[in-house]
Parts: sequence; C-alpha cells; structure tokens
Amino acid sequence: MTLHAPYDPDNVFAKILRDEMPAVKVYEDDTSLAFMDVFPQSKGHTLVVPKHVTARNFLDMPPEKLGAYMLIVQKVATAVEAAFKPDGLIISQFNGAPAGQTVYHLHFHVLPRWENVPLVRHGTAGMADMGELEELAAKIRAKL
Repeated sequence: MTLHAPYDPDNVFAKILRDEMPAVKVYEDDTSLAFMDVFPQSKGHTLVVPKHVTARNFLDMPPEKLGAYMLIVQKVATAVEAAFKPDGLIISQFNGAPAGQTVYHLHFHVLPRWENVPLVRHGTAGMADMGELEELAAKIRAKL
C-alpha cells in the first residue's frame, strides 16, 4: 500500500470503533479508544486509535485533533507501565506498508519490554486468548 491513499472505512479498527467487531477495551473517551492487541508482541501490548477521523497514518491526522490524541497515548502508556512494571516501553507508530503498517487507521502501539525477553513477531503466535487479554486490560484500567 502506498503512503497516501484513500481511507478505507471498512478497515478492522474502523469496525471496532463502530462496534462491528469485538475488542478488549482498556480506555475510551470522545477522542480515542485503547484496546488490547489480539496478536500481542508482549504481555500488555495495547493499541490506541483516534476516534472521529479518517486518518490512515500520522501524516493524515488533522493537526487540531493531534494534541488531545497524543495526551491519551501518553495516559495509556503511563497506565501500562504502572500495571506491568516493565524494564522499558516501546511506543511506536508505522506509516505505510514499507514501514510495517498493516492496518490503515492511525494507531500507536504501547509495548511493555523486559530485559532478556524477546518480542514475539506480530501475528506469529496466533490470536491471544480473550480471557487472558481481559485480565491484562483490567490491570491497565486499574491504573488509569
């Protein structure tokens, strides 16, 4: 996929935002939705997507909505850190297929990292157990 293309309203995150697909929600307000990645690369891998926008990537995000969205990314990252006490955090965002983007709705990944614990390659371990994701989400929600 090219870096600049029309927004697809049927992407999986748009469907989650419309409640057409399930998600284990961590946080939601009028600006953003945070939920557990169903193909986690580490324990606590959380995604944060903006609501009410058709931004495929960071370059498409309306500047007037960016500040409020980034505050939620920070809020969720802080809660993930408090919930799991990792040695580090990766907060990442990909723009275009060559950069690693696979879902074309702007989103940030919040991945807890521990020393000597490798990341799982995205999608290689199969889909996570929803019950386990709910337990992890509850730990994060308790720190918000």
